[in-house]
Amino acid sequence: MLSKRLASTAAICLLLGAGTAACGDNKDSDKAAAPAATSAAAAPATPSATPTPTKATLDTDKLTATDIKTQAKDALASATALKLSGTMADTDGKMEINLAMDNKGQCTGTMSMPGMGKVEIIRDGKNIYMKPDTAFWTVIGGPNGAKVAELFKGRYLTGLDKDPQMKSMTSLCDLSDFGKQIVEGGDKAGGTPEKGTAGTTNGVKTFSLKVTNSKGEKGTIYVATEGKPYPVRIETAPGKDGTTQIDLSDFDKPLTVQAPPADNTIDFTKFQEQAKTA
Repeated sequence: MLSKRLASTAAICLLLGAGTAACGDNKDSDKAAAPAATSAAAAPATPSATPTPTKATLDTDKLTATDIKTQAKDALASATALKLSGTMADTDGKMEINLAMDNKGQCTGTMSMPGMGKVEIIRDGKNIYMKPDTAFWTVIGGPNGAKVAELFKGRYLTGLDKDPQMKSMTSLCDLSDFGKQIVEGGDKAGGTPEKGTAGTTNGVKTFSLKVTNSKGEKGTIYVATEGKPYPVRIETAPGKDGTTQIDLSDFDKPLTVQAPPADNTIDFTKFQEQAKTA
């Protein structure tokens, strides 16, 4: 049950693959105008104010939808850190995700799964730790769920990467791997994008792109039009399982992650053994 639900986080990559991922800085340099020359007899010229640097802007009028999509891909691939937050439609309900990650393999945040509760996730660049809440422990504990929840409450599971079915968690918290999946899978998953409209998303000026993946599922990508053209929101059109909406923020914001104390962790293999006799 646990690994099945965690594997479903691959839906994020499929979502992003429907249209995001890959850029350069696209930075425009501003040149200060030289002060006008004056003669000795002329009155002193009023000093000109230092020009205020302007942010690079995305020329959505001239660029094609494919160009905008490519720049969004490039910008995302260049990010050193970011935060994912939102809900993902699942056959059993809504899965909520709130994760910050960087390209050093660090990750911190939470995931809530329908009917399972919430789990805290930490990755310090080497090891990944998960701390389930009582509801989560009860579910993964099976027949002895209540006893397992009491026995292991407040403790972190570790050693997840040793289990082949749990390795997806490592990729989930690695921005480098995450970006590669998006870049390499994006064009296969998404068709030709179409231009949408200008607007504001989470306080950021954006331009939307309409995309359709290989399954015919429609979605929208909201791309920042000032500064780097990061995708700041990705959502799917309402379907039988509901709507998925993922917001991306805190681009390039450094993360500080600390591993939990060793005496507050339990190896996943040992947990499985102890859970059987709880």
